[in-house]
Amino acid sequence: MGKNRRRRKGRDRRIAAILLVAALAFLILLALGGAWLYINSRKPKETAEDYLQKYISLLIEKDYASMYALLDEVAKESTSLETFTERYENIYGGIEATDISAVVTNREENNSIVLLEYQLSMNTIAGELSFPTSAIFRLDEDNEYKMSWDTQDILPGLKPGYKVRVITTDAVRGNIVDRNGNQLATEGVASSVGIVPGKLGENREENIEKMAELLEISTERIEKALRASWVKDDLFVPIRTVAKDDREIKEKLVEIPGVMVSDIKSRTYPLGEAAAHLIGYVQKVTAEDLEKRAGQGLTESSVIGKAGLESIYEERLRGTNGCAIYYIDENGEKVENLLERPVVNGENIKLTIDASLQQKLYEELKGDLGLSIAMNPKSGEVLAMVSTPSYNPQAFTVGLRTSQWNALNESIDQPMYSRIRGSWCPGSVFKPIVAGIGLTEGSIDPAEIVENEGLKWQKSSSWGDFFITTLTDYEEKNLKNALIYSDNIYFAKAADKIGKDNMEKNLVQMGFLESIPFQQSMEASSFGKEGKFTGEADVANSGYGQGNMLVNPLHLASMYSAFLNEGSMIQPTLEEGEPAYWKEQVFTKEAAANVWDYMVQVIENPEGTGREGKVEGLALAGKTGTAEIKASQDDITGTELGWFVEICNQGDNSMLIVAMVENVKGRGGSHYVIPIVKAGMEQYYGKGTREEEDIKEDSTS
Repeated sequence: MGKNRRRRKGRDRRIAAILLVAALAFLILLALGGAWLYINSRKPKETAEDYLQKYISLLIEKDYASMYALLDEVAKESTSLETFTERYENIYGGIEATDISAVVTNREENNSIVLLEYQLSMNTIAGELSFPTSAIFRLDEDNEYKMSWDTQDILPGLKPGYKVRVITTDAVRGNIVDRNGNQLATEGVASSVGIVPGKLGENREENIEKMAELLEISTERIEKALRASWVKDDLFVPIRTVAKDDREIKEKLVEIPGVMVSDIKSRTYPLGEAAAHLIGYVQKVTAEDLEKRAGQGLTESSVIGKAGLESIYEERLRGTNGCAIYYIDENGEKVENLLERPVVNGENIKLTIDASLQQKLYEELKGDLGLSIAMNPKSGEVLAMVSTPSYNPQAFTVGLRTSQWNALNESIDQPMYSRIRGSWCPGSVFKPIVAGIGLTEGSIDPAEIVENEGLKWQKSSSWGDFFITTLTDYEEKNLKNALIYSDNIYFAKAADKIGKDNMEKNLVQMGFLESIPFQQSMEASSFGKEGKFTGEADVANSGYGQGNMLVNPLHLASMYSAFLNEGSMIQPTLEEGEPAYWKEQVFTKEAAANVWDYMVQVIENPEGTGREGKVEGLALAGKTGTAEIKASQDDITGTELGWFVEICNQGDNSMLIVAMVENVKGRGGSHYVIPIVKAGMEQYYGKGTREEEDIKEDSTS
């Protein structure tokens, strides 16, 4: 019995031990579970890095209220939502902050607190700004991080009492000058028309109405200017700018009580209409310009090139405005430069243009619808580019009045259209090109006397009623005489001998169907329909520059240069540089030399169609052309284009002039144009000015 009691006591002790171990295990598990639950209850919903990127995204979206909601209580106690919003709006708006980004560079964590160091970067009006900063993120009771914040998270070194200032320095726009340094586009003077309010007198409304009528603006525009907060009775209030030489309107304006005119700086064009299509003009930027050119430092007061070389060279001429972002303290004292970009003035661009020749050719063409190009055929340097009628470029710069714009826009003469950039029926000035192709291909024997067909010819009766006609009959119908007398039939036959395929091949090799590379874009020369001749008659017509033949005048100048360059076409340019050929060996050397000699006779021979272009002391060659623009061969209502191309061979100082005038029918045809080119030659080579010549009523081409 005693033995059984001992057994029970041992069993009880084992059970107690087991229960104790179980209890201890339970307590340990309970503790671990509690710890696990505690830890997981403090796990953040998003990482601190996520909160930082959310903050930056809201900053980009300018959602300042949502940004403020991410701040911790300490930050909110020190800065109100209103102040927070104003600081960001004013500062980031003032410095034009864009492309904002943040890159974390270091992370430190201690329990529920995370320190993030990051690089904040943005583009500003003064350039790129990037600076290191940091923020502390603490978990709140909802397991969301809240961000510490102070003003240095906006910009580095920014204190609560500091203000940010931006100052810009406008770059000086570069000048455009000619080869001799004469100004073609520069800073000059325009006239600012304004009001001194206190001097408007008793008839204030009537005087404002008179001013509005003359300036072609609304009275509300004037009243709005007068309501500006800075306006005082004795201050000049600018209303509109007009051209300095707009004397008639200025004289009427100053008769109105209270209206005054003062000089202001403005882009000016010394050659005015004479070079308008070449140089172009500038105008004040539009909202669309600012949007397209965002990040280029433009402001609402900026001007940019809108036409011509002013537009083409905009990036070079404009330069870069200087800009500084800095802080001022509570006393208005400058304390620190945050970012500074130095001003870079625009480039001065020197052209190959000769201003005096440009002016001369314009004066000769003024009053006609026409064009002229002068070029050195050895270097490709363009000396003049004139298109008439023209327009006053400064009127665009200061702002056209409605009546001025309507006059330009509605004119049937199209003064805004640059005829130089178009393509035109060349007529007989294309004959030397066909001669060069024929000699190069071996299709033409220059010594061969072709059959005399009289004054009209057709290859076969399959042409129906279509005949090719010429104006002059002569003996010995060879290539030389055909150029001297400008024989349409000879060159129609020559094109027929060359053949459709060879004509197409050679024209393409000479740059047809492609725009000639040049600072200003030019319309491509073309032939046939979509670069293919439509038949024998079309090929024959092309031989004397008629039919579907269209040639750009600058391209024509380059083709003619091949006669002085042993068969290679020079690359035209408006800036000095190493001469380059656009198309090499379009003619053989022998072909180019032969055609040159024959074109000399066009000027020197008493029977030559270009004899009136002769200038004593100059070695000249050339070709006339009268292109007929009509619906059919029997059409007597069509018009004519008069052409003359003349080349002076003086080595490196050689010059080629192309000129074309519309509507020369009944005015001498191409002979109307010869004196224009001759005057240019005389002026450039110092041979004096031409006397008025009788315009021959002879449309021989």
